[in-house]
Order: sequence, then C-alpha cells, then structure tokens
Amino acid sequence: MYYLSKALFFPPVSHADSDGILAVGGDLSMERLQLAYHSGIFPWFNEGEPIIWWSPNPRMVLFFDELIVSKSMRNVLNRNIFRVTFNQNFRDVISNCRQVKRNGQTGTWITNEMIEAYCKLNEMGLAKSVEVWQNEELVGGLYGIDLGHIFCGESMFSLVSNASKVAFITLVNQLKKDNYRLLDCQVYNEHLESLGCREIERETFMAILKENKFLH
Repeated sequence: MYYLSKALFFPPVSHADSDGILAVGGDLSMERLQLAYHSGIFPWFNEGEPIIWWSPNPRMVLFFDELIVSKSMRNVLNRNIFRVTFNQNFRDVISNCRQVKRNGQTGTWITNEMIEAYCKLNEMGLAKSVEVWQNEELVGGLYGIDLGHIFCGESMFSLVSNASKVAFITLVNQLKKDNYRLLDCQVYNEHLESLGCREIERETFMAILKENKFLH
C-alpha cells in the first residue's frame, strides 16, 4: 500500500491489494481527484479516517445494451409520475445521498469534505447530477463524475419507491444516446446486478479508459 504525499501522484492500479485499496493519504484537491478518476481510481473512506484510494478488481460496470428494466418499472416510467432533470441541484442530491440510511451501513462515506470537493467539481462541469422530482419535491437522484465517454456513478438516493431507479434508467438512456461507452458502478452489489450491471476485469476497464484517451 502506498502512502501519498503532497506530490500529485498515484501508483499503477496493478499495485492495489486484493480488496482494491491502492493508496492512503493525499488530499481531495481538484487536481488529484481529476487525476484519480482519469486513472481508474476513486476515494472511499469514512469520517475521521485518512483518505483511502481504490481501484477494485473486478470492476462493476453497465454496458448500456445490457440494461434491465422490469415490466413494473416500465409501467412507472410510462405513467410519468416523476419529472427528471440533469445537473439542476447537485448539492441537494449529494447531501441526500449522505443522509439516506442504507441497509447494512451504520454511517456514511460521504464526508463534509467530500461534499465540498465534489460541489467544486460540479462547478467545473466534471461532477454531474440527476434529479427526480414528484410534486415539485426532490425525491431521488444520483451523482457522479463525467469523463466524457464514461460516467463514473458515485451514489444515489430515493425518498419514495422507484425514484433512484428512474434516475438510473433515465441517465443510462441519455448516456447511450450521447454515445458514451459505459457507466462505471465501481463495486458489486445485488441492486446494481438486478439492473444489468456486471463485473469486468480491471484491465478491461483500464483499456476502455485508454481507448478513449482519458489517461494522461
């Protein structure tokens, strides 16, 4: 495991341990976060801990043609009970992602420091959000990092049933329309698998980054 200094540097992702941890330390500066995502790396740590940088193997992704939309979700979408917007209320989306309780989790990895850092990335046009509204209230959404042809999903939330799925499906359809390659979902969970996401080798993921000239 590498311990980062103030120098703007990450070791090769092949040096990550079996859990996907690559390095510890550093900061959440705009320059370091940009370098991280363009290098297939992301931060994930709890409040009070040093920053932990990850590059898991395998990597959970969605290829858009593999999206699974259940019959019940098609009915929800067709009924137009939600209104979806893009990048209209980033701070409220990330703040809700921090606050919403999740099964099996006692706390949140979205620290105050991360909220401020990602809001700055949003101001730079690099972090983006999807908002789901019902009766003019924000009831769901997601946010992530936009690399141009890959969208790196970070977190999503739902205050009413199906709202986060509506955000996810709407985003996928827009990314497909805009000729993105894939949606990066980082690590496995059953919910993502139910939507069609699957694990691929880290080398395959890195090759897609390189194909699109994301790596410097």
